[in-house]
Amino acid sequence: MDAHPLVSLMESCAIRRGFASQAFVFFLVLTGCGVPGEPMPPRPPVPVAITDLAARQLGESVTLTFSLPRKTVEGETLVELPALEIHRGFLPAGAPPEKVAARLVYTIPPPFVNSYLTGGVVEFPDPIGPAELTAHAGEQIFYTVRTRVSERRASADSNVVTVQMYPVAEPIGDLRAVVTETAIELSWNVPARTSFGEKVPAIAGYRVYRAEVDPASRTSEDLAKIKLKAPRALLASTTTTSYRDTQIEFGRTYLYSVRSIFSPDSTTVESADSTPVVIAPLDTFPPAAPRNLVAVFVPAIAEIPAHVELSWGISPETDLAGYHVYRSERDGERGDRLTSELLPAPTFRDMSVAPGHRYRYQVTAVDRAGNESIPSSPISIELPQGAP
Repeated sequence: MDAHPLVSLMESCAIRRGFASQAFVFFLVLTGCGVPGEPMPPRPPVPVAITDLAARQLGESVTLTFSLPRKTVEGETLVELPALEIHRGFLPAGAPPEKVAARLVYTIPPPFVNSYLTGGVVEFPDPIGPAELTAHAGEQIFYTVRTRVSERRASADSNVVTVQMYPVAEPIGDLRAVVTETAIELSWNVPARTSFGEKVPAIAGYRVYRAEVDPASRTSEDLAKIKLKAPRALLASTTTTSYRDTQIEFGRTYLYSVRSIFSPDSTTVESADSTPVVIAPLDTFPPAAPRNLVAVFVPAIAEIPAHVELSWGISPETDLAGYHVYRSERDGERGDRLTSELLPAPTFRDMSVAPGHRYRYQVTAVDRAGNESIPSSPISIELPQGAP
């Protein structure tokens, strides 16, 4: 009868190496005696723990931010996005986080992590309902986050962060925007209540946020489908319910939102974003009319026939494209345009005059958007009879 494979392997190892000790032979069996055995399953990759978790109140939500891990605890590079596991707990006054159990409140699979990711940093909003805030009134909220690329093992807990929730105003719902020649003017009303229907606490001011809209999506009427070229950034702070944004360019599209500011206990808390407003300012504003128009009759000299020289003041418009000149022989009429192309300089020589005629001139300014000013004040000149 054939020997058991395990016994055969023990005997083979003892003979080949000359060892008599059965204990050592058993060790050789465990190590395979240098003979390849069943492959060991690879260790599951475990991401390093998150160390920069931060939390801030935004309206009735807590916004968590942290960097995604890029390495495993073995020092290897992660080749895929990990899943996120967010744990939350409530701290009674004076209780340390390590003495209070946090529960898993969100599991975010890898395909959905990208929707919260900007430049390698996750920004995740956790809305806290009124029932929870009421049940845990006066308590702090604390969070930890784990990441996972294997079902077998998650990362260690991140650092612990705590946040105290305060009552804030409901989001501003009536943000308005008007385009003027030099700015986009925003205005809104003071919110009267919190999102829970309570009287709003004292508002310390407002913060205005702006982002530029991706041109490919700016025609969409659905705000959810509008794509931004970059996340909204703080534009300015104000203590009034209006703001003039003078740092704009015609032809671009902007999205604005406003948050109310509160300062309880020497901290700064913002409300949630207002209803956003999207606006595409277009330059429909004509430049100012040219001023100080002067007309001079110049008699014929040598080979240059008699003509009228016009000049006027330089336009102060920063986007000036040029000027047009108009002539009429009847009072109250602009007449015909004498210039086929825009004049780059504030001068013009009218060579098509005739002796004994009275001419009425006006000049307009045109900007780069094609807007033409109203005519300048007219000036009239009468040429002498028989002028050569």
